[in-house]
Amino acid sequence: MKLGLNLGYWGAGNDAANLELAKEADRLGFSVVWAAEAYGSDAPTVLAWVAAQTERIDVGSAIFQIPARTPAMAAMTAATLDTLSGGRFRMGLGVSGPQVSEGWHGVRFDKPLARTREYVEIVRRALTREKLRFEGEHYTLPLPDGPGKALQLTVHPVRERIPVYLAAVGPKNLELAGEIADGWLAIFFSPEFSAESLASVRAGREKAGKSMEGFDVVPTMPLVVGEDWTACADPVRAYTALYVGGMGSRKQNFYNNLMVRMGFPAQAEEIQEKYLSRDYAGAMAAIPLEFLDATALLGSKERIADKMRALAAAGVTTLSVSPMLQDLEQGIAGLRTAAEALDLAGVGS
Repeated sequence: MKLGLNLGYWGAGNDAANLELAKEADRLGFSVVWAAEAYGSDAPTVLAWVAAQTERIDVGSAIFQIPARTPAMAAMTAATLDTLSGGRFRMGLGVSGPQVSEGWHGVRFDKPLARTREYVEIVRRALTREKLRFEGEHYTLPLPDGPGKALQLTVHPVRERIPVYLAAVGPKNLELAGEIADGWLAIFFSPEFSAESLASVRAGREKAGKSMEGFDVVPTMPLVVGEDWTACADPVRAYTALYVGGMGSRKQNFYNNLMVRMGFPAQAEEIQEKYLSRDYAGAMAAIPLEFLDATALLGSKERIADKMRALAAAGVTTLSVSPMLQDLEQGIAGLRTAAEALDLAGVGS
């Protein structure tokens, strides 16, 4: 198992600290640093900035939003970042959610699985530098009734195949990730509750005639180091409440549904109800300590090492940590503790 760093969203007031964290992860030998986008900072600009100031660590999108770019534009961006970084780019893709897709990008959130399948196929074709032609339900290239013609990507990526990851939560999307992607970007991953999700991924791999060998299972887990692990859980509450309570509507929230599947239906409903009623403190208080402990790295180096052993045994191949404390000194100390815990766990690769 390798280590990664997830910087989350840029522009939250801690950008200088985030860059230093990326540099420290590079020095510590972390495998990859990820950046996200929603409706603020865009991931490609951040990744270019980070790649220019690091040497060995890969830079990855977690995620590029599928409704934000045409697949050809995503391929252009991937090829450019791979070239600028010297072959260090990993492309994470996701459909986002209906509120962002329709409210921010003006793209209908319909048939996300079929759209994702076509999108990845077009991206891959474009990156091979063949003349781009595609006829699908959602995309047709070139358009048949105009002056457009099949074009070829002019940029040469460093690598023949840029790895593609899918952010997936639901069973069908997990199966799709296994079938068409090189890796899975996971959230709220717990060794105790991972068997069902990984079974869906494995089914997708089998559908494509492949095994799990070489497939990258990449959960992002909040990281808080300290002697009292229960106190360490408190800084994770706002993050968890935002996703479970606020990332979507009452009718459609993928993260809330995931918490239900993990065995916390009543708590998921309470968190969402309070969050959408703007009782943020109540939503945070309603998160069970058991759920926070299951889905985060909390406590001493030894305790974190124990969790890393369980994660590796569950099938995690790259563990991306997200330091919850905004203080740079604490963040760097957390990354160093994570690296030491991986050594202590004896599951590093």
